[in-house]
Amino acid sequence: MADLEERANVVASGSRQAGAGVSVRRRRVTDLADCVRVLGDVHTTDGYPADWPDRPAAWLTPGGLLAAWVAELDGRPVGHVGLSRSAPGDVAPGLWSRRTGGRPELTAVIGRLYVAPTARGHRIGARLVAAAVAHARALGLHPVLDVLATAAPANACYRRLGWTWLGSGEQQWAADRTVVVHCFAAPRE
Repeated sequence: MADLEERANVVASGSRQAGAGVSVRRRRVTDLADCVRVLGDVHTTDGYPADWPDRPAAWLTPGGLLAAWVAELDGRPVGHVGLSRSAPGDVAPGLWSRRTGGRPELTAVIGRLYVAPTARGHRIGARLVAAAVAHARALGLHPVLDVLATAAPANACYRRLGWTWLGSGEQQWAADRTVVVHCFAAPRE
């Protein structure tokens, strides 16, 4: 497991010169309060998550979580991403399965990705995604994700990173709320 974590951290760190002061590492339980604080800043600025969770630390630690990472800029947490097993109701694994013929259980879902508004412009989001992708691949899983159709900057980001658009679908968020999500699959190795 240490080797797996090391590979994910090396991939996430990218060039030692680019984005000086930025590091990505596995999230620790002690990071959750800082992660919630940064999530609050993101929610205030960008409206993500669309619905503020009653228990944000629990929201950052969903069932089926395989791993999570924190990005730091000059030693302070500024970003987060999680990698989870697909769950009932996830649209992206089903679309990936239909497109590739692979079972949905062969996917891992990237989510809970955000970067503090004050820390943008350092490719932190790309580094967090790289860590999650490397970990998923090391587990023999194909990374997929979904994003609200209305989140134009996020959709553009995944396309810029070379992710393949799988299609769109409706996802049930609450008994009285359905949203449209765009689904993407990571580029082939």
